[in-house]
Amino acid sequence: MKKALFGFALILAALALVACGGDDDDSDTTSGGAQTTTESGSEAGGGGSEAEGGSAGSGTALDFEADPGGGLAYTEKTATSEAGKVTVDFSNPQPIAHDVAIEDASGKEVGATEVITEGSDSTVVNLKPGEYKFFCSVPGHREAGMEGELTVN
Repeated sequence: MKKALFGFALILAALALVACGGDDDDSDTTSGGAQTTTESGSEAGGGGSEAEGGSAGSGTALDFEADPGGGLAYTEKTATSEAGKVTVDFSNPQPIAHDVAIEDASGKEVGATEVITEGSDSTVVNLKPGEYKFFCSVPGHREAGMEGELTVN
């Protein structure tokens, strides 16, 4: 009986590690990942920018992607955005659940996408100039390295 419980505990631990994903996604370190582009004529208060494939009229957009190789990582470690309404577009090609959460310098969470598997989600966050962290809020994923730095100008 003890061997069966030990085996079950090992399987649960392995599943928890697999569920973490990988590092954070940012636009300054790796190919693909968090990027911003600017487009004139967006809605008021949005800073007028939109990322490739972002939602129209929502200001600046950031694209994040979980590591397609299955690691507990995003494809980028750093990202930069303009202040205002920012659309966070997250793509997770993994069968492991992930999200993108953003916290300010005081550690307060200011926004997050839904936790998803093999899909994508978006959310809009109003960001002021400053330094932020983005991370996966699934327990254990951030601790495994699934986080990065976001600079808002």
